[in-house]
Amino acid sequence: MDLAGAAARVRDLRARIADADHRYYVLDNPDVEDATYDAWMRELRALEEDHPALAAPDSPTRRVAGEPSPRFPPVPHEVALLSLDNAFGTDELRQWDARVRRHLGGAPSAYVCELKIDGLSVALTYEDGRFVRGATRGDGAVGEDVTPNLRAVEGLPVRLKGAVPPKLAVRGEVYLPRSAFAALNAAQAAAGEPPFANPRNAGAGSLRAKDPSVTARRGLRLWCYQVLVGPDLDQWDALGSLEAWGFPVNPERRRCADVDAAAAWCEQWRQRREALDYATDGAVVKVDRAAAQRRLGATGRAPRWAVAFKFPAEAARTRVRDIWVSVGRSGVLTPVAELEPVAVGGVTVSRASLHNADYVEAKDVRRGDTVAVRRAGEVIPEVVEVDHASRQGDPLPFRMPAECPACGAPVQRAEGEAAHRCVNPTCPAQVLGLLIHFGSRGAMDVEGLGERTARLLLESGLVRDPADLYALTAEQLAALPRMGERSAANLVRAIAASRDRPLWRLLVALGIRFVGERVAQVLARRFLDVDALAAASAAQLEEVPEIGPRIAAALQAHFADPDNRRLLRRLREAGVRTADPAPDPPGDPSPAPPPADGGAGLQGATAEEAAPPLAGKTLVLTGTLLGWTREEARAVIEAAGGRVTGSVSARTDFVVAGEHAGSKLDKARALGVRVVDEDGLRDLLLGRT
Repeated sequence: MDLAGAAARVRDLRARIADADHRYYVLDNPDVEDATYDAWMRELRALEEDHPALAAPDSPTRRVAGEPSPRFPPVPHEVALLSLDNAFGTDELRQWDARVRRHLGGAPSAYVCELKIDGLSVALTYEDGRFVRGATRGDGAVGEDVTPNLRAVEGLPVRLKGAVPPKLAVRGEVYLPRSAFAALNAAQAAAGEPPFANPRNAGAGSLRAKDPSVTARRGLRLWCYQVLVGPDLDQWDALGSLEAWGFPVNPERRRCADVDAAAAWCEQWRQRREALDYATDGAVVKVDRAAAQRRLGATGRAPRWAVAFKFPAEAARTRVRDIWVSVGRSGVLTPVAELEPVAVGGVTVSRASLHNADYVEAKDVRRGDTVAVRRAGEVIPEVVEVDHASRQGDPLPFRMPAECPACGAPVQRAEGEAAHRCVNPTCPAQVLGLLIHFGSRGAMDVEGLGERTARLLLESGLVRDPADLYALTAEQLAALPRMGERSAANLVRAIAASRDRPLWRLLVALGIRFVGERVAQVLARRFLDVDALAAASAAQLEEVPEIGPRIAAALQAHFADPDNRRLLRRLREAGVRTADPAPDPPGDPSPAPPPADGGAGLQGATAEEAAPPLAGKTLVLTGTLLGWTREEARAVIEAAGGRVTGSVSARTDFVVAGEHAGSKLDKARALGVRVVDEDGLRDLLLGRT
């Protein structure tokens, strides 16, 4: 592949990975199997190695996946919570072992093997043996403060036992047992609500619920496995100490003398994992000695002293009863295989995505075929193989319909795209999808506006588009089946509260193609007003960092559509906020945001002590940062109360200098402005000025 082709593929892979990370870590709604994601990462890594000019500090191969959600107060981690590199099979595990031994001078290393829990990673902080704060991993540098919810997790010790260090930070994994997941989905079905996709999604959503009582009812559990801040212990001793202090530690662990013993333990659990009451997609092999871990160090995204031994995706055979087509909120038609129910990875599967017409044709999937179905990473079922030899008769090949199955409008396929689309913007399936998306947690965050309620509102004629939500009354809603007065009143309050969401949430809620949370935040920060964004030219849009021709074209197409303009006008008339206030001029003091914990848990603290660490401070970024992209660094600083400007002046408080810093660094030194590197920025975020 030539450099131009490689560059195009690198851009495509990075965009796919960024979207998958966002769906997995922020929205708790993944749409890509682990095996596909891992293949993308391996291909991207190989391309960057073959073409060093294409490597970038903010590549997914060099940073931790995920990002903190703006729904919760941000918490800078004192020690970065890194991801893990993967080993697919014994051969790759041995290659990793060879690299470890080479870095350590050739001597064999003892390893600690632990099961890799498929849950949500958290950091727990204790002072004098008392639990004071808990946070999600977020992007590894900054997480979300979910302390009240973590207190509701079964097994989390509020007060530790024995002789405990004055300050202790521990990493663990919150998960939902399979038995609790089955009970939760049974309750969902009884209430007429859609089931959760898998234990990981249900568990992550439960931990990040706005109401801690929801977390308490879900039956979440916890395993702890790493001392982040505290005594310097070898890994095996650390697990024992955690257990002695009262933390729940997975009993399925082993200290192995060498890689042969570690590989045998991993293979053993590959065969036995279905006996567990929790989901695991692999094992983690760690260098035991703490001194060796320090010597090995880490890359920008993963420690060199640990690796995830990934188990192969599970598959089961079943029969295709039918193939039908679903229509999403963007009008994309997706073939779906209706299956005879089969257990895969501890979950009963009755349908599987066939992605698009090209996929169906390539696999030659037909009604009545026997197929292998896989749930890679316990996410979305997929047909991976068709047993053509067992096919009976001559069933007709699948053909994508020429008309939308939901509204009868023509179906089109744009040149160069795999997707077929319904061209009718008022298609009921698209309207339903948009309404559900509009009220979702990552958009306008309307509590109670799920699929069942959205369908009821459309079928009753009370709502035709999202703008109609704001005219609903509690009396109208209470008359709907299974709604009730209390639920109706709660939904009306939630809808009213969504009127004042920040602009970026509205941009997400509008369902503009390629515009997720990250892009929406960048656009809102640049334009401040939806009208200014709608009026921007393609050239003006492409001047914005992270906005390329594809996103610019999608934005212009969206705002040129008369129906979209009408919806935006009606939302404005309904009182929905369509602009953000202009930021204060550089150097002017601005009110500090509330404390990260909302004022709770800071007994005896003064307002000054509770203020964010960078409240009222002005910072300038220059050079290449290895741990963050420029936008991520800006977001972290702003979350900590600071302001980022583009030029250095006497009123600048700090200049954050990365690699290859230029004239801004020189000017800072000339003016006597304090200069810090990335570690210095982390100290500032932690209040260590």
